[in-house]
Amino acid sequence: MGNVRGQVTIFIIIAIVIIALVAGYLLLKGSFGVKEIPSEIAPAYNSFLACLQEDVSTGINVLESRGGYIELPGFEPGSTYMPFSSQLNFAGNPIPYWYYVSGNNIQKEQIPTKNEMENQLEIFLESRIRDCNLRGYYDQGFVISMGEPNADVIIKENSVDVDLSMPLVIEKGNDTASVKSHKISKVSSLGKLYDSAKIVYEEEQKNLFLENYGIDALGLYAPVDGVEITCAPLTWDAEKIFDDLQEAIEANTLALKSKGAETDYFALKLPIDENVRFLNSRNWSNSFEISPADDRILIATPVGNQQGLGILGFCYVPYHFVYNIKYPVLVQIYNEEEIFQFPVGVVIQGNNPREALNATASEDIVPELCKYKNTEIQINAYDTNFVPVDADISYECFGNRCDIGSTNSGILKAEFPQCVNGFVSAKAEGFKTTRYLFSTVNEGALDIILERIYPTDVKLLLDGKIYNGSAMMTFTSDYATNTLVYPEQKIVNLGEGEHDIQVEIYKNSQITIGATTKEQCVQVPRGILGVFGLTKDKCFTIQVPEQVISNALAGGGKQTKYILESELIKGNTLEINVKSLPVPETIEQLQNNYLLFDENELGVEFVK
Repeated sequence: MGNVRGQVTIFIIIAIVIIALVAGYLLLKGSFGVKEIPSEIAPAYNSFLACLQEDVSTGINVLESRGGYIELPGFEPGSTYMPFSSQLNFAGNPIPYWYYVSGNNIQKEQIPTKNEMENQLEIFLESRIRDCNLRGYYDQGFVISMGEPNADVIIKENSVDVDLSMPLVIEKGNDTASVKSHKISKVSSLGKLYDSAKIVYEEEQKNLFLENYGIDALGLYAPVDGVEITCAPLTWDAEKIFDDLQEAIEANTLALKSKGAETDYFALKLPIDENVRFLNSRNWSNSFEISPADDRILIATPVGNQQGLGILGFCYVPYHFVYNIKYPVLVQIYNEEEIFQFPVGVVIQGNNPREALNATASEDIVPELCKYKNTEIQINAYDTNFVPVDADISYECFGNRCDIGSTNSGILKAEFPQCVNGFVSAKAEGFKTTRYLFSTVNEGALDIILERIYPTDVKLLLDGKIYNGSAMMTFTSDYATNTLVYPEQKIVNLGEGEHDIQVEIYKNSQITIGATTKEQCVQVPRGILGVFGLTKDKCFTIQVPEQVISNALAGGGKQTKYILESELIKGNTLEINVKSLPVPETIEQLQNNYLLFDENELGVEFVK
C-alpha cells in the first residue's frame, strides 16, 4: 500500500512539473523572438520594430540637436543688461544654454545628466510607439492590439539599447502571435559625443578660453589702451568698432579647433577624439558696450595743449576704453555620422573674462530704499503744451535710485519709497531728462513738464565761407553735453536754454619737436636725519625723443548762446561761423593758437 501511495505522489509531482513547463512556455512564448512568430504575421511585427527603430533614431537626433534635451526646460528671457535667454534659437531650433547669465545677473547651468537623457528618451518612445502606422495590415485582415508601453533605455558609448515592455498581439486567420518585450540596439555615438561635450564644457569653465579669444579680438580690432603723439583729439565711431568686433569674433570663433600644431594659434588641444566646431553669428542676441562714450562717438582729448602746460613741449593723446561684451557660442562635437551641440554664453566684463562659474552667485544688490515702496504717488507727465507724455519714472534719494515705472497716456500711479527731498526723474525719447524735488512721506501727486529737444542741422563756416573739413563741436547745457565730429555728423539734438558752444578745427601740420633732455630733481629724506625732516635733492635725467605733430589747431572759438524753442520749432539750420588761426609751424606758434582760441568768439545764428 505504501508503494502505491509513493507511485501516486511521483505521478502528481511529474504532472505539476509538466503543467508548470507548459504554462511557462505559454507565458514566455512572446519573448523568444521573431523565430516563434508565424511567417504570415512576421511582416506586421517587423513593421512594428521598424517603427520603434525610427522613433529611437528620431529621439536620438532631438537629444543631439538640443544639447541633451527632448523636453525643454522652462524658458527664461534675457534683459538689456544680459542678452541671453535660457535658450539659443539656432535656425528655428531652440537649444538650452549649458551656461548662461540670467537677465538679473545670476550665473546658471542646465546640463542634463545621461540618466536624464535616458528618461526623456523613454518618455518620448512611450508617447509615440502606439501611433505606429500599421493601417495597411488592418486592410489585409490583421487584428492588432497594443497594451501600455514601458520603455527602458540605456545610452552606451556607441549604442542606445531599448527594451520596450508592451503586450502586442497580432492575429490573422488561424495564426496568432503575442510578444511582450521588444528589444533593439541602435548604433549611435550619442553617449560618446555627450561625454566629449562635457569635457569641452569643463575646459571652458576651467580656462575660459572662449573669453580669452574674445579679449584677443578686442585688443586687435578696437581701441582699448594707448597713447598717440598728436595735438588733435582722436575719435572713433562706436558702431564701426562694434561691426569690426562682431566680424572678427565670428571669424575667429569659427577658426577654433580641437587639435593642431604647437604654433597654431587657434588649436585648443582638447583631450577628446572627435572634431569640434565653434559657431557665432552677429544675428544672435548679443551686447556690446563701451565706456566712456558720447552717444556713438569715442573721443580722446590731447594733453599738453591746455593753458599752463606749454612746458611739456609736445602734445599727446592717451586713451583707455572699457568694454563689456556678451555673445553666444554654439559648440558642435561631431564625427562622420552625428553631431551633438550645445550653446554657452561668453561674457567679457571690464576688458576681462568673467569669473569661472560660482554656484553662490547672488542677484544684483537692490538698494535698501527700493525694497520698501509704500507711499502711493500719481505722476502726470506733459509737454509744454500740456499734451500727455509717456516717460520712464525713477526716484532718487541720498544717492540711491529706484525705477518706479512708466506713464501710460501721461499718467503713472505707483508706490514710491518714503524720502524727504528726493528727486523724481522723468526720461522720455525726444525730451530733456527732467528732475523735480519732491518728498514722498505722504501720498500725493506731481505734475511734470518735459521740454522737447529737436534734431537741428548744423552748418559750419570758416571765415565766412562754407567749411567741410574736419572739426569738433561741443554743445554743453544744463541737460546734456553733445559732441559732433564734423562733417560726418551734422545734426545735434537741442532744447531751449543756454548752451556753451565750442568749435575746434584741426589741419595738417609738420611740427617737429627735437629730442630733448631735461633734469628733474625731487626732495628725499637725508639718511637717518630724515626722521627730523631734513631732506636733500635727488636729480635724474628725462629724455624726450623727437616727435612730429601732424595735426594742429588751426581755427575755432567759444560762444554762449541762449536758444529759444521757437527757433528750434522752425527747423532752421544752426549756422556757426568760425575764425581761422594761422597753421602753426613751430611749437611756440601752436601754443599761441591756443591762447587765441580762448579769445575767439563764434558767430552763431539760425538761417533758413
